[in-house]
Amino acid sequence: QVQLVESGGGLVQAGGSLRLSCAASAPTFMTYNMGWFRQAPGKQREFVAAINWYASTTWYADSVKGRFTISRDKGKITVYLQMDSLEPEDTAVYYCAAGPSGYSDASYYGADRYDHWGQGTQVTVSS
Repeated sequence: QVQLVESGGGLVQAGGSLRLSCAASAPTFMTYNMGWFRQAPGKQREFVAAINWYASTTWYADSVKGRFTISRDKGKITVYLQMDSLEPEDTAVYYCAAGPSGYSDASYYGADRYDHWGQGTQVTVSS
């Protein structure tokens, strides 16, 4: 069964950094666009960042632009989210997602574009 497994979450003080990783279990994901979403308590799941399958294009939510960086390794089945200058508002469960490439750039901001999801990793930023 194809799986996405996130790691790297934890507790950090405001202004600190964390690096999340998402490992895919199958080479199939080499041709998938990959994204990160997050969900805070009592709020809807929201888009954070995404990267296309050949790592030439990235997309970011305005709230994280300039602070977070998404990347993927040369084998293209591990995706990272480097989070710097963390704020308490970044506290959430972070989910990795994979979706087939070839659709409009704008569609990758929406959760519906993604077919596969990880279980999530908790990120807590203390003030």
